[in-house]
Amino acid sequence: MSKHKIIPRDLSWLSFNARVLQEANDPAVPLKARIRFLGIFSNNLDEFFRVRVATLKRMTSLGIKNMHMEENPLKILDDIQTVVLQQQNEFHRIWEGILEEMANEKIFIVNEQQLDSEQQHFVKKYFEEEVRSNVIPLLVESIPQFPYLREKSIYLGVVMRKKDSAYDQKYALIEIPTRSVGRFILLPSVTGEQYIILLEDVIRFNLPSIFSYFGFDHFDSHVFKVTKDAEIDIDNDISTSLIQKIEKGIKNRRKGKTVRFVYDKEMDAGLLEYLIRKLNLSRKDNIIPGGRIHNFRHFMSFPDVWSSKSTRRNSIMHPSFSHILRVTDVILEKDVMLHFPYHSFNAIIDLLRESAMDPQVTVIKITAYRLAPNSKIINALINAARNGKEVVVMLELRARFDEEANLFWKGRLEEEGVKVLIGVENLKVHAKVCIIKKRVANHVFQYGFVSTGNFNEQTARIYGDHCLLTSNRHIMADINKIFNYLENPKGGNQPLKLCQTLMVCPTNMRREINALIAREIKNAKAKKEASIIVKLNSLSDAALIEKLYEAAHAGVSVKMIVRGIFCAAIENPKFKKPITAISIVDEYLEHARVLIFHNDGKEKVYISSADWMVRNLDHRVEAAVPVLDKHIADELKDIISIQLRDNVKARWLDNELSNNYVTCNEEKKVRSQIEIYNYLHQKTIHVTEHVVET
Repeated sequence: MSKHKIIPRDLSWLSFNARVLQEANDPAVPLKARIRFLGIFSNNLDEFFRVRVATLKRMTSLGIKNMHMEENPLKILDDIQTVVLQQQNEFHRIWEGILEEMANEKIFIVNEQQLDSEQQHFVKKYFEEEVRSNVIPLLVESIPQFPYLREKSIYLGVVMRKKDSAYDQKYALIEIPTRSVGRFILLPSVTGEQYIILLEDVIRFNLPSIFSYFGFDHFDSHVFKVTKDAEIDIDNDISTSLIQKIEKGIKNRRKGKTVRFVYDKEMDAGLLEYLIRKLNLSRKDNIIPGGRIHNFRHFMSFPDVWSSKSTRRNSIMHPSFSHILRVTDVILEKDVMLHFPYHSFNAIIDLLRESAMDPQVTVIKITAYRLAPNSKIINALINAARNGKEVVVMLELRARFDEEANLFWKGRLEEEGVKVLIGVENLKVHAKVCIIKKRVANHVFQYGFVSTGNFNEQTARIYGDHCLLTSNRHIMADINKIFNYLENPKGGNQPLKLCQTLMVCPTNMRREINALIAREIKNAKAKKEASIIVKLNSLSDAALIEKLYEAAHAGVSVKMIVRGIFCAAIENPKFKKPITAISIVDEYLEHARVLIFHNDGKEKVYISSADWMVRNLDHRVEAAVPVLDKHIADELKDIISIQLRDNVKARWLDNELSNNYVTCNEEKKVRSQIEIYNYLHQKTIHVTEHVVET
């Protein structure tokens, strides 16, 4: 139990999602992006219920109280319900405003009752040709068992009646086939206007045709969806392989208990009661009335009907790679840090492709957590195996919601002769590391990279991360130790304990971070300059939060940038120096972890894969690498400094979860993501001009 106040993790997470909602509400954000933020908000909330709410419900049913929680899970569940309903109301208010703005741009989302004659004809034809074969209506009262409702699907609940009889009615369910047909259909439109109809409204329009043989002449239909417990229960049967357990867990996930039921508030009362009863829900469960449209996550892929073009900036080629033929040659000479998405991810792919073709390369070892659907990383590794290299891939099968994809990649890699490691018992492997070994004559060169983010060329275009490419022998020695452990985990974690340059979980990272904070506390008490700058995705570890409180009490300057969960109650009049914390939510997802300690003038700078959460520090294999090159460290500090000055997209993190924007106290507005791009772009121009002059 914490000595000081700790903000409940789940309420802090909801506060983060409120910041996403703020972006959807910001008139300065382009409409297309605002709709996408609504989709992100919806997708985030789905995952929150699938994972966190499901976990809390399990705890309450088993009478468990988490030792890291200050409040009872039942109380937190009640608070969640209150906050979610408030956010849902704000969501619909924002959506109504966006619809008005879209109408001003001559873009209209219409329903089945708003079609003109030409559009009606189009919708009938489209339904017959594209949709009907994918629609399987179920008369739920006629089947012995209530049908299985799929996660991530939306359903149309239909009440069919005859106008001349109040008693003759039936219920039916239709799963909206968005996977096979798509959610958005562009309608015939006059020049200068765009009309869009949703797939569920195409089906609504055709209900008389679908149920023509029953003789009903009146139809009410309303959309609903269910969210289910997404946790995979992996049993402890030692005779069952991990792969079989994962496969079984995925199947069981599909049958998970319903943890949320969201429905159109206009739904027929009788149908609503029927569905609640059949889903074994009670009024105490998360039963959330909403508007006509659900599964807004699809709106992340809203059709491109906008007259204005995207303002997204193209990634920059790192200047170290602009005038060379081989990435490998640069890395063997010096360290390079890539800052995604500002820098191009192609350098990583090129390095692996070069290694796959280089006859002197003998070994490539890499960790993989979340991969792109058509991964160029995997293609390069397969080519390396085909060229006779020893290729080892640590593929984390338990990466939540990527389990099926990673099982697929496991089979694909093994077909090509790649050695696939599938994890460590009771530990997820979340470290982002790669080592390449190259033999020239009798000398072995080792080089590779350590990153804060996944080796995924798709997400690298929108996730803010840092990746250090290096041939530093001390760093490579520790990466070798990590793979020694991963290849023989039953031999114990002694290889991890021997790491001297990298901070590694679960062995020494927590201890080293504590020691670094303690050193700042000691210096502050000695009246020396002392400061800590931390950038994370999430901060919920109670022990480290207490250590930061101790630092503030001692007079250490503590500044934090935390995108998501932030459980520290930092407003405390007893602190000699106030802790300041901001969250930046903008076009790119802030995903990097950076640690900077003043260290009596001998600064320690790290990039890390680990958030400050119990699960990361104690139950995962993670790696933090020191930035030893002074020029790179200065560049990284410049980037963090820009983010700390953000007064456009930064929000203060406070005890009340109020999400107030950092106001502009100076003439210049600083939107950090644009400023960082400009900063790195200028550095590229400067280096290019220098090369040309030389």
